[in-house]
Parts: sequence; C-alpha cells; structure tokens
Amino acid sequence: IGKDVAAQYVEGWDWMAPIRDRNTGIWDEVSLSFTGPVKIVDPHLVSSFFDDYKRAYLHTTVELVNKSNLVADCTLNIQVGTEPEGDLILVEHLQTQKLSIPAGSHVQYTLPELFFYKPNLWWPNGMGKQSLYNVEITVDVEDHGESDSWSEHFGFRKVESDIDTTTGGRLFKVNGEPIFIRGGNWILSDGLLRLSKKRYKTDIKFHADMNFNMIRCWGGGLAERPEFYHYCDIYGLLVWQEFWITGDVDGRGVPVSNPDGPLDHDLFLLCARDTVKLLRNHPSLALWVGGNEQVPPDDINTALKNDLQLHPYFETNFESNSKEEISPILKDPSEYLDGTRIYVQGSMWDGFANGQGDFTDGPYEIQNPENFFKDDFYMYGFNPEVGSVGMPVAATIRATMPPEGWQIPLFNKLASGYVEEVANPIWVYHKYIPYSKPGLVHDQILLYGTPKDIDDFCLKAQLVNYIQYRALLEGWTSRMWTKYTGVLIWKTQNPWTGLRGQFYDHLHDQTAGFYGCRCAAEPIHVQLNLATYFIEVVNTTSKELSDVAIEASVWDLEGACPYYEVFDTLTIPSKTTLSTSEIKYPSSDNAKPVYFLLLKLYKKSDDTKKIISRNFYWLHLPGGDYKLLEPYKSNKIPLKIMSLTFIKGSSYEVKMHIQNTSSTNGDFVDIEKGQSWFRKILKNFSKKGSDVKVTEVGGAESGVAFFLHFSVHASVKDEKKGEDTRILPVHYSDNYFSLVPGEVMAVTLNFEAPEGITPRVMINGWNYEGGVTVSLA
Repeated sequence: IGKDVAAQYVEGWDWMAPIRDRNTGIWDEVSLSFTGPVKIVDPHLVSSFFDDYKRAYLHTTVELVNKSNLVADCTLNIQVGTEPEGDLILVEHLQTQKLSIPAGSHVQYTLPELFFYKPNLWWPNGMGKQSLYNVEITVDVEDHGESDSWSEHFGFRKVESDIDTTTGGRLFKVNGEPIFIRGGNWILSDGLLRLSKKRYKTDIKFHADMNFNMIRCWGGGLAERPEFYHYCDIYGLLVWQEFWITGDVDGRGVPVSNPDGPLDHDLFLLCARDTVKLLRNHPSLALWVGGNEQVPPDDINTALKNDLQLHPYFETNFESNSKEEISPILKDPSEYLDGTRIYVQGSMWDGFANGQGDFTDGPYEIQNPENFFKDDFYMYGFNPEVGSVGMPVAATIRATMPPEGWQIPLFNKLASGYVEEVANPIWVYHKYIPYSKPGLVHDQILLYGTPKDIDDFCLKAQLVNYIQYRALLEGWTSRMWTKYTGVLIWKTQNPWTGLRGQFYDHLHDQTAGFYGCRCAAEPIHVQLNLATYFIEVVNTTSKELSDVAIEASVWDLEGACPYYEVFDTLTIPSKTTLSTSEIKYPSSDNAKPVYFLLLKLYKKSDDTKKIISRNFYWLHLPGGDYKLLEPYKSNKIPLKIMSLTFIKGSSYEVKMHIQNTSSTNGDFVDIEKGQSWFRKILKNFSKKGSDVKVTEVGGAESGVAFFLHFSVHASVKDEKKGEDTRILPVHYSDNYFSLVPGEVMAVTLNFEAPEGITPRVMINGWNYEGGVTVSLA
C-alpha cells in the first residue's frame, strides 16, 4: 500500500516504521502506533493530606489526545491498588468517568479526587517503609475498546522545606517529620551513557546501603532515566534534581564557555518543562534547583519560578483541618506543572551553604578526623558539597590502568615537616586527591608506615577512607539541629574510572569509606566525639529511645581489655544527639600508644541484650601514629567462619557468621553476651544440616581480628598472579569490620554469578595476608 493509504489505517502515531510504496518502489517512513484513537499523555498525580495525615486525597489530571477525525466517546478509568505480595494487586479504588473528545483535539481533564483514610505513607530511607500504590489509568473508546493505558507506582507523602531559624540551613520535612539529611552528590551513571536498569538498581541500593537519605543529581550531569527515580522510590532516596546550569555556561573553562547560559533559552525551558512532566509523579523527588553554584539567566530563572510555584496546599505556612472549607476556591493541585515541591534558584542559595551564592561549599580534601567535630570546621547549616579522598582497592587499579599506573606516590618531606604526595601522571589525570595537605594535615597513610607497593598503599588507604568518612558524618550528626540540618558528600561515585571522592568505583566495588558512612549514618547510632572524647548517642527517628545502655571496652595489641565500663539507664529523645560520658582511658597512666575502642548500644529490658548500634575505633594517643599496627600484622588471630548459601538461578545469598575464637587477656566480663548470641546462631544453623560450611583459621595469639573484609571471586583453574577474578557487584550487610576476642559478626552477601561460574568467598584482613577462601560449592 502507499504511504498515504497506510496512514489511514493508523489511528494514533507513536513511532516510525519503514513502508514501501508499491507504485514507486521507494521505501519511506510512516508514523505508526498500536494504540487506539485516543492517547493518554503526561498524567499528573498529587496527594494532599488533612487531619494529621489521617485523611488523604489523590488528585489526578490527564491530557488526552484524539488523533482521529471523529469525535471519541470515551470511558476514562482510574484504578488504585496495593501490591501485598507477588503479582497480586489489592484494588482500593476504581473510578470511571464518561467524556467526549473532539476530533483532532488535545484536552486536559481532571478526575474527581479519590479519598483514602490512613493510607500507607512513603518514607525516606531510615524513617519508615517505602509504601507504594499501583495507579493504572485506561481510556476506552466506544466501538473500539481499550485505546490506551498508563500505569505507575505512586507514594502518598508530603515534602516540605523551609530555612531553619536555629541553624540558617534548609530544613526538610516528610509527612510532618524533620529529616536530618545525610547523602551525596551523584554525577552520572556512566560517562558513555550506557544507562541500564540493572546498573541503576545497584547504584541506588548502594546509596541506601550506606544509610543515605538524599541524592543530588548535580547540574553538570543530566536528568536520569525514569528507572533511576523508580529505584529511588523503592529504596527511599530523596532526590535533589538540578537543571543543567553549571560551569559550561558561565564564561569559565578552557575554552571559555558561553557567559550567557544555554545558547537556546527557549529550548532549555522546553526541556525543563518536559523533564518536570517526566519525573513529577515520583515520591522520591524532593526539590528542583536551578543550577550548580550559580543561578540560571534571569529569563530562565523567572520562568522556572513561575512554572514551579507551589500550590497553597504545599506552602510551609498552610494549615487546615478541613479540606471542604478551602477546596472550592483553589485550583486542583494536579493541574499545576508540579505545585508540590520547592524551586531553589541555585545550589548555594536560600538555606544551602551561606545562602547568598558565595562559594562557601567544600572543602574537597583530606582532613584531620577530629576537625569535623570542631566549632570552626563549617559555619553554615547545610553543606551541599564536602569532599575528600577516594582511593579504590588495588585490584581496581590493576584492572583499569596500565602498569605505569600502579606506581604509588612519592612522599616528599618538606621543611615544614609536612609531606607532599607526588602522584604518577595517570593518577593525576584521574583526579587523585592526596592523603596529605601540607600546612594543615599530615599524611594520613604514612601514619601507618611507608607503604611498600600498590597493595600496601591501597590497604592503608582503605583504613584512612573508613576513618575519614565516618568522622565526617559523625561530626555533622554530633551537631544535628543545633548547628546543621544536613550535608551532601562530594561525591558518592564516578561515571568513569576516576579516583576523586567515591564510595565505590566504576566497576562497582566498594571502598572502606562506604562502610564508614554506613556505620555513621545508621538511624540510631553510638559514636565517639573525636574532639572531646565524649560518647554520644544519635537518635534520628521519631520515637524516644528509652532504657538503653552503652558498653565501652578498650582493647590493646596484646589482646587485653584494660578498660571496661557500662553507662546504663539512658533515655534518648527523638531527633536528638545526646552527649553522655567521657572515655577516660587516653588520659590514664598506663594508656597504650595504639588501642582499639568498642562501643555497643543495647536495650536493657531485652533479655538477649540485642545490640542496637555497634561502633569500633582504632585510635592513637594525641600526637602519635598507628605504626605499631604494622608489626601487629604478624599476630595470627583464630577465626571460625560458618556459611550457608541459598541459590536461585544465578542469584546467590550467602549468610556468614564469623567468630574471633581467641581468649581474652583481661577482665572483660561481657563476653558471654557475644557467646550466647553465637550459640543461638549455631542452633539455627544446625537445623539446615549438612548445607552449613565451617571454615576454621588457626592462630596462637589472642587479640582483635582487625579490618576484616569480604570479596567474591570466580573459581578459576590455573589463576594467574594479579588476575582480576572478582564478581561484581556484591551487596554486603557489612564489611571492613573488626572483632574483639570472643565476638561474633553476622554478614549477608547478595550477588549474581555469571553463567558457568562457581563463586567463592575470600576473607582478607590485617592479620590474614593472602586471605582465607570459603568455598560455596
């Protein structure tokens, strides 16, 4: 058939298909669609709340396009349901509306709102469940049947934001609850735009695994694909979405960029509005920001402010217990372009950094860990960018760089006594951040002794990564609500094989900094203030924490416990950081130059004394270093490792239980707590029978099994030295941990194994050079 004839058989146009004209023999293209005459375009879903979130309304506006040459008599249906399990959907609402759409027209239609009583709310990570409803909209055309359908997950939640009067920082509330923001800056999933649902899922789950609750889509990147935001919905990551105003449109750079913003302002606004429509239904999306460290040109900024103005329901000062008294005079919120989220003109304005647009974010370099806790470290309430080091493991360096890139930095000692690192040119190209800052920070890797090679360097870098990022977040959380409202780390990942600030590399292997963040950002957390040596308890949840106790024990390099104390009967109010008692060991007469400190927070009324939070530190006396840890590597600490593997297709879940079986050389009266837990684990594992694998690592010394970390590898015959056999990514419930004598740790590993590959688990550690293999076969 000819092209014109083919088009007559098509009622809606969606995509281009090749058509051969029989009359001329020429191939051409015609727009084809398998939808009916009426198409659903850009539905907008909005939830509003009244009576302290007991009453909720779902507002819906859709655009309907009739591309036929006839009036379309339609039935518009909306169905809202929950997904209790599997593929089953429990329908809570089903509504039908009759309407006629003129031929060739594009109309907007607002459905009657749907009422929900006490809906399941969507919460950010660490604050509650990420409850989602399935919304499906269909349009049926008379004499045709179903013409089009649209479905998406939707979360009932309300995000509010204002400038906090105490700190001057921007304060976020979700469902009326203040949220202390701990998150990171996101650059791009992949620099070559190899964007995939699978990679997005791993990336976002990694952020949730770190206990983060916000991710900033930086203005130098892009609006990611919908799957990115879908996984932010699933895992509870609030999204700061920035428009594309950054250093390439402000007259900076080489060559000098255009100083007047984007070349085509109308096209920019068209893309911005289209992006809003693409993303606005995601509950994770928290705010729009005009640009990175600058504001858009005046015409674009004014247009965005107008387009993204808030509906009165979502104004900070809006209060009403009765929807009926106000709804007749208000436009439906779903008729706005967005109307539910604030627009901030730039990343350093209006509650971010100093709020005035001055370059007051950062710093982006190594710090003395105790500095994060000091009054003068950062002066403003919300820091949108603070960064530091990001060295990956040695296997990643070997896998991504030629041998000349395996050369470790030169350590040049200056007249001032500080050390300047001189990195090889490949590292410089990959944006390496040194572990020293002459004049301010002594080299943090050299605190452990001069590294011998790339393996030694990267291992010591992981020790520093863990301390650096745990201290950063603990320092911020120490001043929660009194000085700070939030912090975003620059940055969480790299879209290429870069070395600057990252918690996992481009191959998806985590650094130890990942687990330092995971520790520090847990919702309830016990920590040591490195500036005062007072123990603090952080409660970011909405519930008071009562009848809890803290156990503090110090361990030396000989395996003795010279200091043990319990601070009991504590009550920690909701959303509070409470300073409790000082650790006096460092000021005692017999304090060791290097020692370990273990803090445990547990519920007293619980018979099992289940641990709520656990935090392990390695510390040195003031002015000292960690060089005594180098000979400690030769101490062989015995371990018992039990594993149970569950396999479904290519998916593996491995439950590991690791016990330090060495005895104590001192009066540590609480070891029974760990032993009784281990006996429970053993009892549960014994029910599984022969599936349990037991691996024992011999050792004659007693002491801390220091800095243990797992990795998963392919079992390879005739493995070559330096061959990268890692299976990536792997989700670990914890990693880079240490065990005091008698202590037990439970760790779960989840990963996909390539077809035909038999995986094995390796456990490495400071005291276990060469590692220990745990077979899963």
